[in-house]
Amino acid sequence: MHSALLEIIIFLVAAVCLVPLFKAIGLGAILAYLFAGIIIGPSALGLIEDPKTILRFSELGVVFLLFLIGLELNPRKLWQLRKSVFGLGAMQLIISGGVLTALAFYALDLSLNASIIAGFGLGLSSTAFGLQLLEEKRQLKTMHGQGSFSILLFQDMSVVPLLALVSYMGGGSSGEMTVFDFVVMLLTIAGFVVVGIFFVRHIFSYIAKSRVQEVFTAMALLIVIGSAIIMEHAGLSMGMGAFLAGVLLANSEYRHELETNLQPFKGLLLGLFFIAVGMSLNLITVLEKPFLLMALVMVFMLAKSGIIYLLGRIYKFPRESARNMAFTLPQGGEFAFVLFAAAINQNLFAEDIAAILNASVTISMALTPLFFSLNQKFLRTYSDLSERPYDVIDASETEIIIAGYGRFGQIVSRFLKSQNVKFTILEHSAAQVDTARKYGTKVFYGDASRKDIVESAGAKTAKIFVLAIDDPEKSIKTAKMIKEHYPHLEIIARVRNRQHAIELLALGIENVHRETYLTSLEVAKEVLLARGGVREKINKKLALFRKHDENILREQLIHREDEKKMISFTNQANAELDQILRADDLSSDRSQDKQLGD
Repeated sequence: MHSALLEIIIFLVAAVCLVPLFKAIGLGAILAYLFAGIIIGPSALGLIEDPKTILRFSELGVVFLLFLIGLELNPRKLWQLRKSVFGLGAMQLIISGGVLTALAFYALDLSLNASIIAGFGLGLSSTAFGLQLLEEKRQLKTMHGQGSFSILLFQDMSVVPLLALVSYMGGGSSGEMTVFDFVVMLLTIAGFVVVGIFFVRHIFSYIAKSRVQEVFTAMALLIVIGSAIIMEHAGLSMGMGAFLAGVLLANSEYRHELETNLQPFKGLLLGLFFIAVGMSLNLITVLEKPFLLMALVMVFMLAKSGIIYLLGRIYKFPRESARNMAFTLPQGGEFAFVLFAAAINQNLFAEDIAAILNASVTISMALTPLFFSLNQKFLRTYSDLSERPYDVIDASETEIIIAGYGRFGQIVSRFLKSQNVKFTILEHSAAQVDTARKYGTKVFYGDASRKDIVESAGAKTAKIFVLAIDDPEKSIKTAKMIKEHYPHLEIIARVRNRQHAIELLALGIENVHRETYLTSLEVAKEVLLARGGVREKINKKLALFRKHDENILREQLIHREDEKKMISFTNQANAELDQILRADDLSSDRSQDKQLGD
């Protein structure tokens, strides 16, 4: 018991020390977990001796990940992906497996059966790595995200047939599926779907009525782990079972609560999974045959990337999407470890060959975040959230440019339109642009922080630039570009919060409007009115509050680089504002008393 607790402490210390460090230097959490696993694993410090057991347990992280992805996909959406799953996904595995089989046969001098297992094992990509990278960058719902997901989904479905193939090649019978086994599998899946559709919601409803949060969380864990185990026994992978359970609950009214409850478990278990992968790297093998390993890694990653790119183009993905998929899925997958272990048990592999293949898979996983980041930083040409090219804009006679068509930009543009004011709207979200166009609004898809886009929108002749972008970082970047290249434009800015306002004031933009500021004061006013306050008196106080708060905001600009001085000044200024408002109360009361005396 104590040794298990000690191992947990080691995992937590490694994660807490390395993840913030790697994030700070821009390498990401996944690489931090991998590096942590290498350090504490048996090949380095030897703090943990049994990475295989940890790896098996930590695969639950992949299970939780697939369940949460399933929650985002309702059955109709999944049905729309069927061509990508069984077309693109199947072709990727078949062609990649075939090419890598030939490479293993000729380059590694393996038998045909061993080459097939090695080729198809390396042809599998990592569900955990691929989906986690896409989730971190919020690209899972993009065209390349959905294509990558389709490939990974087909690969997950292929694991059981590949394991059966290993058993068949080794002369065993355990991998052969009889007609009876196939019927049992179909009946189990059918029963699983029926229970998921007609009964699970009622169970959740019953538990929700108890209003005991931990019981709801326990039920969520039971659904995920139970569905994974049931489907594994039915002949599918655990991940497929959890994913199917998520899809069945995608339209449930408890979907958001399930996501909230399970997100921490997913994050911790995925972190443990990446640590376990790092622990499984045999450094002795790496040191003994470094050139062979790196050559193998480079060849199979380049081969997979090339195949995925070509298939993406064949299946009508844009060039950008196809390349993004190629950079997302070049690595080996976690199921390769399972496949190679089964091959050893069936005497298809020697231990040293399996060690080389396992090490190559682990190294490819470690390299993937780096390659993915290089693609994101240097090769992408379109938006982070879409591969579609920006619109060609011809708005040379516009008077006003509105950057951002969220809830703020929509109201501004609607009122300006009612006053016959000419304006051009730029929006960086392709989905938002498409939604606006459905309602007949002319919105251009483009990044307002780019000089060429803003210039094509009429920046040289326009007079006013309405900065209505949601993201403060993007808003500040856009404001800097406008101030530098189009100083004649008057910027009227919407800001998310006080800090955002201070940053824009520092750029010399005076006309800033905090999005919830006036609404908050209106609510405060209604509260005082509901308590029986006098409207004229409240309006006077609000005007006084606004005047002094604006002065405080501009004074805070001076101290923005010194947190201690900022805190000291803010506390002092707020105290002074309270005194001014109370003094106004006293003066009003004295005035009333004097009038009564007269």
